[in-house]
Amino acid sequence: MEKTDLDRINELYRKSKSEGLTGEELAEQKALREAYIRAVHNNLRGTLENISIKNPDGTITELKDMKKKNQ
Repeated sequence: MEKTDLDRINELYRKSKSEGLTGEELAEQKALREAYIRAVHNNLRGTLENISIKNPDGTITELKDMKKKNQ
């Protein structure tokens, strides 16, 4: 997500609190928020897929491998 998109989300939020939004601005705000949520989910998923767990016996297991094993 671009910095300009985040700035626009914040701008629309401030405007909604002060004077209200038009129908077009509400639709834009909704789309930007959905894109932001998708970006956060993708970032979290990428982080979790790169986590390794050290087992008590000293071996290292990738979290993504554990997920595949449990499915």
